[in-house]
Amino acid sequence: MNEFERLMAEAYDDGVVTEVIRPAAIVPEDAARLVLVELAMRDVHAGGHWDATPTLWRRFDQPAEPDVALEDTHLVGSLQVAYGTPTRYDITIYRATVTTLGQECGWTVETLVDEALGFGGLDLASCPRADLSPPPPVFRG
Repeated sequence: MNEFERLMAEAYDDGVVTEVIRPAAIVPEDAARLVLVELAMRDVHAGGHWDATPTLWRRFDQPAEPDVALEDTHLVGSLQVAYGTPTRYDITIYRATVTTLGQECGWTVETLVDEALGFGGLDLASCPRADLSPPPPVFRG
């Protein structure tokens, strides 16, 4: 099974808990730098538990060290993120997913987000949030 098939199988697991974070959590520039450095230092291929890309941060149950292939690790949860929004150096976290395995290991959406944000000295409760403005009035001609 390739990486994409594995990700899709885990994403469509019946026991998965996905939560849209409303309003979205905005990681300010200073904290974002710290979080990205720590996620890189804790990369799943370097003895850590995280795999971070500009759109998805994934947390695994064990490192994929030379004796453990990534295919032998299990996804605990993932965070969908957007870099450079709302300002150039901020990061927006807008969705979190915890797999069935993650739930069995005691993970929740909040603990997953808190672990990642903790690298920048934040948690979900104290993280700044996106400004939700009401939509503009409907145009009627």
